[in-house]
Amino acid sequence: MSGITSIKMQNLDRFPQSKVISKNWQISKLPGLNAQEQAQLAQLGVSTTLQLLQQCQTTTQRQALATQLRVRVETVNKWVALANLARIPSVGCQYCGVLLHIGIISVAQLAQTPLHQLHQQVLRLQVTTTQRRDLCPSRSEMQVWINQARSLASHL
Repeated sequence: MSGITSIKMQNLDRFPQSKVISKNWQISKLPGLNAQEQAQLAQLGVSTTLQLLQQCQTTTQRQALATQLRVRVETVNKWVALANLARIPSVGCQYCGVLLHIGIISVAQLAQTPLHQLHQQVLRLQVTTTQRRDLCPSRSEMQVWINQARSLASHL
């Protein structure tokens, strides 16, 4: 890593964190839901990621939704984890699946993940699945993910 890049990345941690606003996505943008599941959720009044999070705050609520939709509760838990990660503006629906795939299941967990570990895991996933290093987001992008996750986690 060049000295300039290193200084820029170190400075990202020094700036005071402004409040980050949770991003809300149409449920159709969330990876891992087929058209039928999206339609079933819409019938229940769930058309956005924040609505999903609101209706699935407790284990009982997630179980009830799974029962209504006739899907496994693990499936609903996955959707909730994706929706939670997608709240981070710089992650969104584009990278929430990548984070979940490497084992990051919440905003709070991402906020606590060291940058070098996150970058290493995402790079390993990208190379394994696509055989291309150039598709991996940069360390500075991932630092923004972490900073925004810290901001969201501190305002819960």
